[in-house]
Amino acid sequence: MNKILETIKCYFDDYNEHDEITILSNTSAIINQLFPDINWVGFYLFKDGVLKLGPFQGKPACMIIKLENGVCGWSARNMKSIIVDDVHTFEGHIACDSASNSELVVPIIIDNSLYGLLDIDSPLYSRFSKDDLNTMEDIIEYISKKIKRL
Repeated sequence: MNKILETIKCYFDDYNEHDEITILSNTSAIINQLFPDINWVGFYLFKDGVLKLGPFQGKPACMIIKLENGVCGWSARNMKSIIVDDVHTFEGHIACDSASNSELVVPIIIDNSLYGLLDIDSPLYSRFSKDDLNTMEDIIEYISKKIKRL
């Protein structure tokens, strides 16, 4: 099992409170600590028809993202994961941190509805692999079962 998912499970297997802020905060901290060569990791939550900044690790970020904009907007609209090797070539990319060059986004779907997104940025081009995507999708699948919308 992947070390990141294993660590997350150690924190949450016996945690039954389902507090979204606690779960998302510790998940972003664990990913930030154990996933190399990233400069931002966090969550955007789908509320009021837009993506709103949730718990994260890194520099201050865009607080609201419309679904028409950027990599996160694309993932939210299509409810699909995406890897972008060079964000500067992605039409409509939002440059919250000019040091970010590649991005991985995984939607969080709960009860067949968009709950939010996991967003990870890297200063390296082509940083993320299919294995990285699979790991993050496994993490999202696991924490989705722990969260209930408050």
